[in-house]
Amino acid sequence: MSIQSPEFLVVIPARLGSTRLPRKPLADIGGKPMVIWVAERAQQSLAQSVVVATDSTEIQAVCDEYRIECLLTDPDHLTGTDRIAEVAQLLKLPPDTLIVNVQGDEPLIPPALINQVAQTLADSPACAISTVAVAMTDLSEIDNPNVVKVVLNRSGEALYFSRAPIPYVRDIATTSSVTHLRHLGIYAYRADFLQAYTRLEAAPPEQAEALEQLRALWNGYRIAVHTASEAPPAGVDTAQDLERIRRLLAK
Repeated sequence: MSIQSPEFLVVIPARLGSTRLPRKPLADIGGKPMVIWVAERAQQSLAQSVVVATDSTEIQAVCDEYRIECLLTDPDHLTGTDRIAEVAQLLKLPPDTLIVNVQGDEPLIPPALINQVAQTLADSPACAISTVAVAMTDLSEIDNPNVVKVVLNRSGEALYFSRAPIPYVRDIATTSSVTHLRHLGIYAYRADFLQAYTRLEAAPPEQAEALEQLRALWNGYRIAVHTASEAPPAGVDTAQDLERIRRLLAK
């Protein structure tokens, strides 16, 4: 294990278009745009810098107003990972730089969780990516295809991610010995992996599950997984989520 905290930066991909919640990064929460809440939470972590990566001059102007570093990136990127890879190029980051991807719709992300995902990658030199999971017991969650599950090997690395309830419990008598893990969508990468990732073709499991992390596993990259003791507050996907967050932060 590392004795001291690793150096890393946070990149927050923020795309203006969203099918379920239009203009989501600029959604007002207590008089402040959501993307600014996320950036300010990230600034409370141990990151050396926090950068918003966007396709929108409107988001860039808001970041400038709050003195948040922001880079304009290609509007045609298909994923947030591609957008972060462009940031790594624009900033000319050394190959071994650790980059934490914080989603732009997580205004309550715990800074300690950001630190942990960076630490996990720093402590796993054979892995290209790190991420986080949390145990769950609610059957409705386990069976919900919108909840992504992950199965780990004995070293705490991902074997597979799926929308299906994995591992599938064939014999009910073994249920007590099985832990189902929910995947949380925060990642850390090494900069050189990001450049390699953008050159990889989409993988069949990735296309079937609509989970881009499967592209890395398909191509032989290893993913270290930190198992958190509790889940962080949920992010914002819908208008109902936004209202819930507004009520929480109003307190």
